[in-house]
Amino acid sequence: MVSVIVPLFNKASYIRRAIDSISRQSYTDVELIIVDDGSTDGGREIVESLHEPALRLIVQPNAGPGAARNTGIAAARGSLLAFLDADDEWSPTFLERSVALLELEPEAASVTSASVREPPGESTVPLWRKRGLRSQTYRLNDRSEPGFTVHLLAFMSWVCSMVMRTDVVRRLGGFYEHGCMYGEDGFLTLKMLLTEPAIVNLEPLATYHADSSALNHRALALRGIEPILQDPSELYAVCPAELKGLLNDVLAARAFKTACVLTYWGRWREGRDLMRRFTSSSAWRLPLYAQAHVGVNPIGAAAATAWRSCRRLARA
Repeated sequence: MVSVIVPLFNKASYIRRAIDSISRQSYTDVELIIVDDGSTDGGREIVESLHEPALRLIVQPNAGPGAARNTGIAAARGSLLAFLDADDEWSPTFLERSVALLELEPEAASVTSASVREPPGESTVPLWRKRGLRSQTYRLNDRSEPGFTVHLLAFMSWVCSMVMRTDVVRRLGGFYEHGCMYGEDGFLTLKMLLTEPAIVNLEPLATYHADSSALNHRALALRGIEPILQDPSELYAVCPAELKGLLNDVLAARAFKTACVLTYWGRWREGRDLMRRFTSSSAWRLPLYAQAHVGVNPIGAAAATAWRSCRRLARA
């Protein structure tokens, strides 16, 4: 059985679409667990009205997406887990293909498929091929390139396109909580990537609706620093000794990117402190090293402010 877990928080306008895409799956050995995370817009009542025989509804006070998913994990009876956000959807063969690939690769802990982004309805496959990913099983080792590992982590960090083995997710502690609203999925997938083989499937079998996401372009300024940079101690605790250097480089690369984003929104001091925390002697080889060291300063922040003003005027 696959346990499908849907965290629901104020997505009443979209939850029926997500449930319909689960009901249309060609793979039918499924239980559906919806965790209402303190919704106030009537989404719970929509779920209660559906009378789906394989559906269980769990209601809890608002605690964030990681906590909602972990509640679903605790209740799950399946040997496999799949997670779908309440405003996204799957193609009808998503579960069937994912389960088949995991059966062919019993050592792999997860399979991640490519996706379609709406709008504009474009497949992400060309992007990931350009970054070097292929449909195959990957396992990190001490020769893995940090830049490629960053791309692999980015591919796996949207968990709505993943199916995972329940025992591995539980052993690794599930999703990051602590009130986190952003990056809780990347925290878990990085732990999985450090410890287990992962299947990449470049078939676009999931659809990400950016126009309804709480983390779209309008909310970028409000994002915090992702948990893998805030609290990496758990990552180092599970990381094999031979991968510690690779983990250092991956975190440094993510810190450079985050520092650039913070500077874009005027928070260059936070970006500078983050870079200093994760920079190492070999960091000059990593993606965005030069951009971060040139741009994370008051001049870079002023240039970003001017660029944002020009874009607002152009839109007006």
